[in-house]
Parts: sequence; structure tokens; C-alpha cells
Amino acid sequence: MNKNNYSVIMAGGIGSRFWPMSTPENPKQFLDVLGIGKTLIQMTFERLLSVSPVENIYILTNMDYKELVLEQLPLLKPEQVLTEPERKNTAPCIAYAAAKIHSLNENANLIVAPADHLIMQTDKFASTVFSAIESSNAGRIATIGISPTRPDTGYGYIEFEASSELKANDCVEVQQFREKPDLETAKQFVAAGNFYWNSGIFIWKSATILDALSQFQPALFDLFAKELSAYNTPKEQAFVNHAFATCEDISVDFAIMEHAKNIDVVLASFDWSDLGTWGSLDTHLSKDANNNSIVGNTTHLFNSKNCIVNIPNGNEAIIDGLNGYIVVQSDNRLMILKKENEQELKQFLKKL
Repeated sequence: MNKNNYSVIMAGGIGSRFWPMSTPENPKQFLDVLGIGKTLIQMTFERLLSVSPVENIYILTNMDYKELVLEQLPLLKPEQVLTEPERKNTAPCIAYAAAKIHSLNENANLIVAPADHLIMQTDKFASTVFSAIESSNAGRIATIGISPTRPDTGYGYIEFEASSELKANDCVEVQQFREKPDLETAKQFVAAGNFYWNSGIFIWKSATILDALSQFQPALFDLFAKELSAYNTPKEQAFVNHAFATCEDISVDFAIMEHAKNIDVVLASFDWSDLGTWGSLDTHLSKDANNNSIVGNTTHLFNSKNCIVNIPNGNEAIIDGLNGYIVVQSDNRLMILKKENEQELKQFLKKL
């Protein structure tokens, strides 16, 4: 295993679209949403062990979740859990991790991945990442693109030069990033064949991303990386707390990816889902004869079809006559929601 390969798992979100299971106190990444005995962050950690030594895996999370991370990932040392005192989007988190790891190893390759993606094909994932590391070693910024299976309006797209010779794990220069499109535009992207979904998984050398920050976000660079002497000392947390309190709230897409010209996309060889919503789980859960996905061994459906149902084991439930609903119980919270209205969930929660 290459000692220069470091993995950074971003695990600070609150996962509001997975209410009622996901709450600010116990968000989505720490839940077993598939009912398989492993949480999403545990699955992500195990997957990244195929590309990084365990001592080189770091978790970026909110300070409220540090103990939860250490409980679920007992192989980690406390210093491998990097905490943000407040949520300021992805660019400050990445600036923090890159600066800290660069202070430890100036030759570090960073694999930056969200905690809540579902990737079951670990071997294929590792092959794609190793292709991206070749790009990283050349001083490039690499992202992983996912071949679209449908004209989805919920993802950003990556455009690259069309070629009939391209295959999985090939590395291609990015022409441009395209924002989430309307349905007609998404259909055109899929038909063109040279637009992939943006997975939000990045691979770069710590030196490369710090150079990009210095060039495109000098204020952010100065706060986190101009002076590295505080890292890996007792002064680190106070230094980081000040940086987060002062820095801009900005995503890495706006901070870096929209400006940089040295970006490659590696065409993924693995199946992928970002598990952003209950509906995104549907293709990963087993179905009964009526196309219902059911988690819960004491849940009984009658005259119902096309539903997603998640009821805790041991809670007896009878559901009759539903078509196309999401039914989820967690503690003292219950949601019965039309699948077609899932995008309204955040608005419903605001009214509670």
C-alpha cells in the first residue's frame, strides 16, 4: 500500500432528506439505511482501505459527531478525526485537511470522498482511483465521473471530448462542468454520450490543491495554509476554530473547480449512488412481487405496490392500499410521503 495515499472522508452533513431516520443528532452517514448491519460511513471507510493505509484515513466532520465517528470506526485514532466548529461548506474543510496532511507529507495524494455514497464494487472502485492517482501525480486535479443511467436533473454533469475509443478507467481532460440541468437538457447530455455525472469524489496532491487555493482563493489559503506550524500540535484546534469563524462559506466547486484548467475526469468502472434521498435507495433494496422495498421483519403490506417502507424490526405494522409511497418510522417520528413529492420534504420540515 502506497504510504503517500491519504483518504479524506467528508462526514459533516445533517442528511435532512433522510428524515425521519436522519436527524441533526444522528445524521444519515451514521445510519444503517440499507438494513445490512453497516452504516454508510463504515462502508465508505472499508472501501477506502483498498487505496489507503488505515493510518492515512482521516474523517472531516462537525465537532458534535467526533465521538460518534470514533464509536463507529474503532480502528481510527482520535487525531484522525478532524472537526469543524461550524459548517462552512466543502472548500474550508478541504483546505483544512489538505494543509494538515501536507504538513505531515509533502508528497501526499488525497482521495476526497463523501461518507454517504453507495459503491458496492470495491475492486472496481480501487482501479478507478488508481487511474486518478496517475493524473494526480502529474500535477492534475482529478474527479471521478459516473456514466449516467438516466437523464437525471439532480446531478451536475462533466463534459469531455467525445471518442468512441474511451473505456472505463480512462482519464480525459474536462472541457467544462455543467450545473444541474432541466429534463430536456439532461436528455441531450445522456444522448450525446460525453457527459458524465459529477460524483463529487476528488483526487489530487496536497501541493496541487493548496496551489489552487493560493491562486483562486487567497483569503482561504491564508487562513488555513499560509502558516502550517500550528498543525499536529496542541495549538491546532484553536487555529482551525479561528479559521472557520473567519472564512467564507463556499463549496469546492465554486472555489476551485470552476476556475482551474488542469482538471481530468476518470470514467468510473463501478456502479454508484449518492443516496441523496429515500428514492435513491430504491434500486439497491430487494423488492417483493409488487415492487415494494421493505426494511423491517415485522412489516406486512397488503394491496400495496411501488412503495419504500422502513419500519424498525419488532414494530408490528400493517399497510394497506398504498401505491408509490415512502413510509418510514424512527423513534417517535413517522413519515408517509408520496414518492413524487419527495423533493418537497425540506419544505415540509421547515413547517414543523
